[in-house]
Amino acid sequence: MSDQRTFHLRPTAELAERVLLPGDPGRALELAQLLLEKPLMFNHHRGLWGYTGVAIDGQPLSIQSTGMGGPSAAIVLHELIVLGARRAIRVGTCGALSGELALGDLVIAHEAIVADGTSSRLGRSERIAADMQINQALLRLKPQRQSHAGAVVSTDLFYEHDAERERDWRAAGALAVEMEAATLFSLGERSGIQVGCVLTVSDTFDGEGARERISDERLLAAAEAMGRLALQALAC
Repeated sequence: MSDQRTFHLRPTAELAERVLLPGDPGRALELAQLLLEKPLMFNHHRGLWGYTGVAIDGQPLSIQSTGMGGPSAAIVLHELIVLGARRAIRVGTCGALSGELALGDLVIAHEAIVADGTSSRLGRSERIAADMQINQALLRLKPQRQSHAGAVVSTDLFYEHDAERERDWRAAGALAVEMEAATLFSLGERSGIQVGCVLTVSDTFDGEGARERISDERLLAAAEAMGRLALQALAC
């Protein structure tokens, strides 16, 4: 690693080959407390909290927040790969584009529509698929109710309402919109590691720009379900 690295590991902490990638540092802590028997914080540089330890399935697991957007996610995953990560699942939030999605639902992203700058710089122009093996495991293990599977769109302008653009995304088959999946899929493919994605619906829109946001309590419950599902998929 160069002196410009993002992470500074404690000598007693080792990154696991299996990694969960929440965007939010707070969610990294929540999942570490839920899924790791004795979580050890191995990174806090730049506020990107990371934890490692033995998971409740008895195997090593690391949980590292990526921050917000493709550029941050690309830096984090690149350095994790250098440190030994080989299988990773993004566990994040998304905004619903499909009317079939409700707050707290889970979305398994089998591919991401590229509408962000980082994925484009990584050589992707239209769509990028999740790793097939991880995606099939997520599909096999997902709960029967309140779960969906399909394409998502990754964009740098998650917060900017554009009704025409959102109609185009829906016409292209996108169930939801988020910011990091396309970058993580692209970098995983380029680096030869497996990357999948499962998301929690945190926002729904009425088509006119009005947004309904999930409650903190409901988001925590959905995030826990998402984390357990992702851990099971990594064990396959």
